[in-house]
Amino acid sequence: MSQRLTLPVVLVGMPGSGKSRVGRGLAKALGVPHVDTDALIEEEEGATASTIFAEQGEVAFREKEARAVERALGMRAVVSLGGGAVVTARVRELLRGVSVVHIDVDHEELVRRTAGKGHRPLLRVDPEGALALLRHQRDRLYEEVASVRVHSDARPVQRVIDQIAAMIDMGAAPRVVEVGGADPSRVVIGRDLASGHVAAGFDALAQKVLLVHARPVAARAHALAEDLRERGYEVETASHPDAEEGKRLEVVASLWDTAGRMRLGRKDAVVAMGGGATTDMAGFVAATWLRGVRLVNVPTTLLAMVDAAVGGKTGINTAQGKNLVGSFHSASRVVCDLAALDTLGAHDLAAGMAEVVKCGFIRDTRILCLVSEAPAQELADPASPLLAELVRRSIAVKAEVVGADPRESGLREILNYGHTLAHAIERTQGYTWRHGDAVAVGCVFAAHLARARGMLDEAEAAEHEELFGKAGLPTRFDGAPLDQLVAAMRSDKKVRRGVLRFVLLDGIGNPQVHVVEPGELEAAARSTGIPL
Repeated sequence: MSQRLTLPVVLVGMPGSGKSRVGRGLAKALGVPHVDTDALIEEEEGATASTIFAEQGEVAFREKEARAVERALGMRAVVSLGGGAVVTARVRELLRGVSVVHIDVDHEELVRRTAGKGHRPLLRVDPEGALALLRHQRDRLYEEVASVRVHSDARPVQRVIDQIAAMIDMGAAPRVVEVGGADPSRVVIGRDLASGHVAAGFDALAQKVLLVHARPVAARAHALAEDLRERGYEVETASHPDAEEGKRLEVVASLWDTAGRMRLGRKDAVVAMGGGATTDMAGFVAATWLRGVRLVNVPTTLLAMVDAAVGGKTGINTAQGKNLVGSFHSASRVVCDLAALDTLGAHDLAAGMAEVVKCGFIRDTRILCLVSEAPAQELADPASPLLAELVRRSIAVKAEVVGADPRESGLREILNYGHTLAHAIERTQGYTWRHGDAVAVGCVFAAHLARARGMLDEAEAAEHEELFGKAGLPTRFDGAPLDQLVAAMRSDKKVRRGVLRFVLLDGIGNPQVHVVEPGELEAAARSTGIPL
């Protein structure tokens, strides 16, 4: 088992093993919060854990405990679990991919520590016999979830704390963004993330995994497949043509055949590794196979990390257009390993920055400050801490919006800032323009529409050109005349009754959907170089 741990660090073990005491000391040593799941339950219920256990029964208590564990794992903290938390399958599922320390204590020491402690419901009658039975039932579960085991016994507690603290890599701690809604999911962001983060998105009863990957990331996909096999999963890998060429019905049908041959069941999973085209297409496979199986996205481009992999949209292309066939099917987990960006070309990295800057204009203005203040070379460095923070903030914006409007019935439309023109540019250029490049021009175009209406001032419109340009993105387009672009916009699937609708900013950070008349488009076209 790996000896390197990252936050959150979870402590498990028998009653009396010292989880709370060690947890408090470890949290203090690391300068992070300490979270005790029993305390979370008591805070929410207004009663002690032992009272809830006695009055409502173990089943009800374990349900509350599982919710408390899920809440605690979203924190960058040291987390102490109740001794019996691991008996719940949902808790063991949540702990997959998390740094878990099993604090082990020999039987005689446990008996000594728990003697006369009447607050433990399961130890009130024959505590020595009860401890022996609990150990027999739980030891294998502790080992199942544990990343490492440390022995406490009669050692000074500080030595146990020091031993665990020495294993923790504070710099490598992944960041977590929770996506709410009817199908909640979790996005993990970090560098060199272990396969356990992927496995954490699987059902507890999963046995088989269909790993769908774009051909350029075959080496990463096969390495992940080997890691998952070592964890006991049966893994089948399937490559597909890169980019939009892979989003065809023939590719999906081939993957359905593969799923059938390997007998992929409802408790099993599809893993999508690649760019946005991969997560779109493989997500559609997961949504349709057996009417829906677990999906874990492992995006390998910046654009996929901050856009396509989060939010539950899946789809494939037809001769009539892009993404016309699809469904909403949220990934149970999205694993954004920033190390995958190290081999990404400069143009592809810049294309992803378009969605990052867009998120700054519609929601998180701190993104705009970070981009404005940073040297341009730092924005283009995939290993920079700045880029990691921009990724986290952008994903947090999308998570907030799609959590509130998962089916795009209202608020989610604001994520289409810049996309009305962008989709038209892509279509008129035969999809040879990168999506991010088109979005950048689309946002600048929308800013000029808003300026003409008095919703943005001159400086705010100019800021669009400045920040998208600094990120290495185009801000002008002359590849098609306005009338062709308008025709393409009218045929977009988001158009209602032929009326052009744009997301416009009524001040930075305040997006609104407006109907735009054809006459308004000419001035914005002149400002962005579009031929009339």
